[in-house]
Amino acid sequence: MTSQLPLLLDSTPLSIAWLSKWLVAAVFGIIFLWRHDTEALWAASGSILNAGLSTVLKRILNQERPVSAIRSDPGMPSTHAQSIFYTVMFCVVSMVEYFGLNGITAVISALIFAIGSYLSWLRVSQQLHTTSQVAVGAALGFSFSVFWFWLWDAIVLDAFISHLWIRILVVLGTVAICVNFLLYMFRYWVLERN
Repeated sequence: MTSQLPLLLDSTPLSIAWLSKWLVAAVFGIIFLWRHDTEALWAASGSILNAGLSTVLKRILNQERPVSAIRSDPGMPSTHAQSIFYTVMFCVVSMVEYFGLNGITAVISALIFAIGSYLSWLRVSQQLHTTSQVAVGAALGFSFSVFWFWLWDAIVLDAFISHLWIRILVVLGTVAICVNFLLYMFRYWVLERN
């Protein structure tokens, strides 16, 4: 029993690193159910597009991972870090929108950033990415989130309120993106794992 304990402790960060994609998906599901508004749907579709951007950039940059025997696909940027920091920014923005900026939300925001940083760092500690691959992924995810929310506030929201066809287009488009992602998750995260 004691000989298995070090193995369990050594594999815990890897388990958490593997679970990070599920954590991000679960956080979005919880926040969407909590908020249940169009902006949350907009944010969920942005998260999916953010991950798609990471995939495209990986193919363009084609930078190897630190240990290519673990995973053979390119590592720049880290899709996990990019998705984590998109989600971190979404959580912080949602919290500040609902509760305002005060001491409690500032502390919780710092905690959310710390958790996101830890989950991203696990990708480096488990030799799945280099530090630069994770840093670039985190910066891209954070930046894309800022851009996506700016796009909502500056352009889409006014058009959404003013025009029925924009509401239909935004809702159907974001639902289609989210449903396709759920099918992707089932195919590649669930079926491929078994």
